[in-house]
Amino acid sequence: MHRSKKLWAVSMGVVGLLTLSACAGGGSPASEEPSTLRYGAADALASFAPWEARWAGDVAYLQPVYDTLLRADPDGALIPGLATEWEWDDSLTQLTLTLREGVEFSDGEAFTAEVAAGNLTRFRDGTSDNASFLQALASAEAVDEHTLLITLSAPDPAFLGYLSQNAGLQGSPSMWESDDAQTRPVGTGPYELRADETVVGSKYVFEKKDDYWDTESVHYDEIEVTVYGDATALVNALKGGQIDVSASNTPTQIPDAEAAGYTVNLVELNWAGFLLVDRDGTVNPALGDVRVRQAINHALDRESLVKALAAGYAVPTTQVFSVNSDAYSEELDERYEYDPEKAKALLAEAGYPDGFTLVMPRNNFVPESEFAIYGEQLTAAGIDVQWEQTGEDLFPKMLGGTWAAFPFQLQSDPTAWQTLQFSMLPHATWNPLHTENSELTALAAELQVASQDEVEPIAQKINEWIVEQAWFAPSYRLQSAFFSDDATTVVMQSDNIAPYLWNIEPAE
Repeated sequence: MHRSKKLWAVSMGVVGLLTLSACAGGGSPASEEPSTLRYGAADALASFAPWEARWAGDVAYLQPVYDTLLRADPDGALIPGLATEWEWDDSLTQLTLTLREGVEFSDGEAFTAEVAAGNLTRFRDGTSDNASFLQALASAEAVDEHTLLITLSAPDPAFLGYLSQNAGLQGSPSMWESDDAQTRPVGTGPYELRADETVVGSKYVFEKKDDYWDTESVHYDEIEVTVYGDATALVNALKGGQIDVSASNTPTQIPDAEAAGYTVNLVELNWAGFLLVDRDGTVNPALGDVRVRQAINHALDRESLVKALAAGYAVPTTQVFSVNSDAYSEELDERYEYDPEKAKALLAEAGYPDGFTLVMPRNNFVPESEFAIYGEQLTAAGIDVQWEQTGEDLFPKMLGGTWAAFPFQLQSDPTAWQTLQFSMLPHATWNPLHTENSELTALAAELQVASQDEVEPIAQKINEWIVEQAWFAPSYRLQSAFFSDDATTVVMQSDNIAPYLWNIEPAE
């Protein structure tokens, strides 16, 4: 069985059908009154269209209406979803999935291998931030009604894991050419969106289906997801007992949530700091010198940043790989000590004895204090920061390579290969200037075909290389909070900001 995150692609055996109730925690307690889960969301949903879908906190919107081909238990081990069995060939480039029979979308359309193939190729070719996860997908073909054959252009150690997330979402063919796919989901999930009670961008109401194929994983008759994009509004909702569970906007809400009687479920997840994306010096020639990038790392007082920007709910670090990944090294949390004078010396060695100017974006989504503090620390090391105001164009411009560097919070993935795919390889979404390095490419190629025993040493070499070459300037790993009241139990999902839907249920 695939019981380890590190076995997503290397296991060769057929995975048999497992009962989903083992990970779901059982059904809801019997009750005469309809049960409702009041879910507070920190961000509005961008789109219900599977080929545009994000993940992370958006599971609150997506998992009620959609199933994925595979599922993951709270520790990240893969279990059956719409696919009940899966098997790789010897080359690790052909994957055969046996699909669940008798499943229908909410519009009555049958779920088949042909439909699954269509969803996969649309995600690969779509506009999701994670579309690159399926860049190795060469083809997806229906062998018969319930057998799907996937062919990859090259082995992908994380491919099965992607099928348990947004890349594996299954929407009805009726959505594919629909003008309202972004707001009207049609899936095989346990709930349907109540359009008449939903206010797009503000409140979403989901009603339980009567004929869902996995009743043991359904714990509520109704789910109400309310968006609290404003931190004050969420705190007021917590104080007023208006929600049962919620993601947090910021760690500063934790004391208020605890005072209101909520349990604070912490997970060390995203990393915050700078993406130094111009490693070739295309936009700003200074960034093309590794000594300049190392100087930026030495300019950061990470201990003070944890206190000032994360209210103490973070761990200082100089690496971007997750503590749960095969690449993590405790020593690399302290590779760059805070030393402004050393930063200045490195700049001088690189040919910038008087410092240099670095233009980066600022926006209204992040408190002004964050830009001020980062600016002060970089200025003290001889770097003249010029902030450029942005708005809704922030993401297109960041991902389009407008700036040489920028501060951001980015996800930490459970495996080194996923992190490479997401932010380091030339095609990665968060490698916007498509930096390519032969040494890193060679290490990635080794990791791509590594056996289970070989993965960790190769992954750690990659981590050491990335840190030494200062492709990033991390400040800390943020401890994200998910709040639950005393009437609700949750089991957090490894490497995700929110628990998966079936792991939220009424307390006994």
